[in-house]
Amino acid sequence: MFNNKIEKDERAVTVEKSSYSLAYKIVSFAVLVDVMYRSWFLNQACWDLLGIVIIGGFAATLYQTRFKIITKTWIKAYVFVAATALVIAAIIVLTQLLG
Repeated sequence: MFNNKIEKDERAVTVEKSSYSLAYKIVSFAVLVDVMYRSWFLNQACWDLLGIVIIGGFAATLYQTRFKIITKTWIKAYVFVAATALVIAAIIVLTQLLG
């Protein structure tokens, strides 16, 4: 009959997903570094690139929320990071307006 070979087992799938996670992190941080470089040294507005990073993180968070794997600790961390980012952004805007 047919030779039913299993091409991937659970370990292979886990390693594959881990590699995608690592690649996503590298690309996201590379885009963030590019945004910082363009903003600080070239005086360019890079909201489009920053939007890509934000939308990517938001999509991952929604996916994890949909499958109910987000814990209360992670929710607290997200809120803390968002609040900290807002405070830092407000400080940067105020220094630009006053300076």
